[in-house]
Amino acid sequence: MNVVVLSDTHAPRRWRSCPPAVAAHLRKADLILHAGDVCTAGVLDELTGYAPVRAVLGNNDGPDVAAWGAPERLELDLDGLTVAMVHDSGLAQGRIARMRRWFPAANLVVFGHSHIPLDDSDGDLRIFNPGSPTDRRRQPRGTLGLLDIRDGRLIDAEIVPVT
Repeated sequence: MNVVVLSDTHAPRRWRSCPPAVAAHLRKADLILHAGDVCTAGVLDELTGYAPVRAVLGNNDGPDVAAWGAPERLELDLDGLTVAMVHDSGLAQGRIARMRRWFPAANLVVFGHSHIPLDDSDGDLRIFNPGSPTDRRRQPRGTLGLLDIRDGRLIDAEIVPVT
């Protein structure tokens, strides 16, 4: 299962339509995860033109994103791997332990909010923030995440620059 992970697209201010470098990855996706701050449900509709989409609410998301079907927290079984998603994971200090408390069954937690790409693990739980493809803030490049999931295992996780 090829999963593209997005967060913090901040439409329409930052995302007017899907950037070509992002679309190139979306065309290969079996599933798209959006970790919040979509800002308009139209982005989620646009993404469904590439692959099925699951999303969570971010602090900048309005009622239209909730009405689209984005909850505050989400847990999924992706080809046997338990994946959880939340927008804001809290402070960096103690993050992995906090994610384990929030999602005790998860193998992988996807989050956003900071716009800072992160792939970290304590050997038991992996946490993954794809950064933002459109609002890089203090980062050198806009980014997204790619996950390769097979038979209940995360084979590969990669953060890819797209700007």
